[in-house]
Amino acid sequence: MDNKYDILVIGSGPGGYVAAIRASQLGFKVGVIEKSAVGGICLNWGCIPTKALLKSAEVYNQIKKSEEFGIKVKKAVVDFEAVIDRSRGVSEKMSKGISFLFRKNKIDLIEGKASLLRGKVVEVTDSSGAKVQYPADHIILATGARAKQLNNLTIDNKRIIGYRLALSNKILPKRMVVVGGGAIGVEFAYFFNSMGVEVTLVEFLKQGLLPREDKDVSRTLARSFKSQGIQVLSNSSVEKVEHEETHSVVYVKSRKDESIQKIETDIVLSAVGVVPNIENIGLEILGVNIENGFIKVDENYCTSVPGVYAIGDVISSPALAHVASAEGIHCVEQIAGHKNEPINYNLVPSNTYCHPEVASIGLTEEAAIEAGHTIKVGKFPFSASGKASASGENEGFVKLIFDEKYGELLGAHMIGSHVTEMIAEMVVAGKLETTAQNIIKSIHPHPTMSEAIMEAAAAAYDEVIHM
Repeated sequence: MDNKYDILVIGSGPGGYVAAIRASQLGFKVGVIEKSAVGGICLNWGCIPTKALLKSAEVYNQIKKSEEFGIKVKKAVVDFEAVIDRSRGVSEKMSKGISFLFRKNKIDLIEGKASLLRGKVVEVTDSSGAKVQYPADHIILATGARAKQLNNLTIDNKRIIGYRLALSNKILPKRMVVVGGGAIGVEFAYFFNSMGVEVTLVEFLKQGLLPREDKDVSRTLARSFKSQGIQVLSNSSVEKVEHEETHSVVYVKSRKDESIQKIETDIVLSAVGVVPNIENIGLEILGVNIENGFIKVDENYCTSVPGVYAIGDVISSPALAHVASAEGIHCVEQIAGHKNEPINYNLVPSNTYCHPEVASIGLTEEAAIEAGHTIKVGKFPFSASGKASASGENEGFVKLIFDEKYGELLGAHMIGSHVTEMIAEMVVAGKLETTAQNIIKSIHPHPTMSEAIMEAAAAAYDEVIHM
C-alpha cells in the first residue's frame, strides 16, 4: 500500500519530530500525524514562547538598572502587546522551521486526529471529518501533555487562566496570583512581576519554590523573589476563588496553622503541572498497559503491544522537551537495530529560566544522604567570582555533591546568571564518570561564570582558591 509507513509518529512535539527526523536519517519511510500546530506544545505554547517573553523581561530589567553600568536611559516603557507579538512570532518561525525539516527529510506530515486500530493501523480524521487509515510496521506515541486542572481551580480563560492564555493575552493585569511553584509557575511569576504586575505565588509544598530542587537553591530563589517584590506563600493551598464584578478573591489556607488569607487579584494563573494526553487515542482497543496514569514502557520505550512505542510526557519520565527528544532518538535507533545503553535519567538537566536562573542534575544533598552515600559538598558563591561581579550578576552559587569514597559526581545544583548553559558541562562530566579531581584539574577560562564549577569542586576538597 502507498500509504503504509515503516514508522508512524503520533505527535510533532520535541519527542515526535526528533524521532521522525532520526528515523528518516536511518532510512525509514516516516509519517507524522499532528492535529494542531507542528512543533507541539514546546514550540507553540511552552519552551520557546516563554523564553521569548523572559528575554523581554531580562532586557527591560537590564535597562532599569543601566545606571549601575554608567548608562543613563531617560525612561523605559513596556509595549506589552509588542512583547506578546514578538513571542508569538518566534514560535511561528520555529514551527515553520520544523515543517521545513520534514520536507528536507522527506517526512510526510498528516494533519488530523489519530486513533489506534488493531493490526498496527492508525486512522486519521481530518478537519472535514474524512477518515483515512494508515498501516505501519512501527507506531510511536508522542502525544505530549496538557495543563493539569484542580477541582477548585477550573480554568475559564476569563479570571482563571492557563499557560496558553498567559502567553497570548495582550492585556497586562495589575494583580495576579500564580498557583504552583514549579518551573512553569516560577517563570511566569518572574515575567509578570518584571512587567510591573503585583504577583503572589502560592505553592502547596513546604519547601516552596522549585520543591524538587536542592533546598539551598529553593531558599536562595525565595530570597531573590522577595527582593524583587514577589510574595511567595509556601506550604499553602488555594481553597476557593470567588469572583466579584471587578476582581476575584483567592482564599489561601496555610497548612501550618490553617489560617485563611484573602488575596484580591485580577487574574489567577493555574500552573500546577501537566497530565499526559492518553485519552481517546485507542489505547484500550490495543490493550496498551497504563500504570499510574502513564503509558507503561520498557527501557527501549516499547509498550505492552509489540510494534507500539511511547515517548515523552505520556510516560513516567521527567516531562521535559530534551528528555522526549532523547527518548525519541533512542527509540528509533533501537528499532533500527542499534544497541544503545539505556538513558540515565540521573544525568538529565533540569532548567528554570527565571532570574536568577536555576539548573541541576543528579541527587540533591538530602537525597544523596538518604541514598546511603557519604558525601563531600563543595559550594562556590558567585559573589566571589570576578566575571559575575563585572557583569553585575553576583547572585547565587554552584553546589557540587561528590561521593567521598570514589570522588564520583552525584549531583550539581546551580542558581545564578547563565547557569542553564553551564549545566551542560556537568552532564558531560557525569556521562564520562568524571571525578572531582578531574574537574579541579581541568583548566577553566578566566574570567568566566563557569570557573565557579572548578572552584566548587575544589571547595569540596579544601582546595578552593578564591574564597
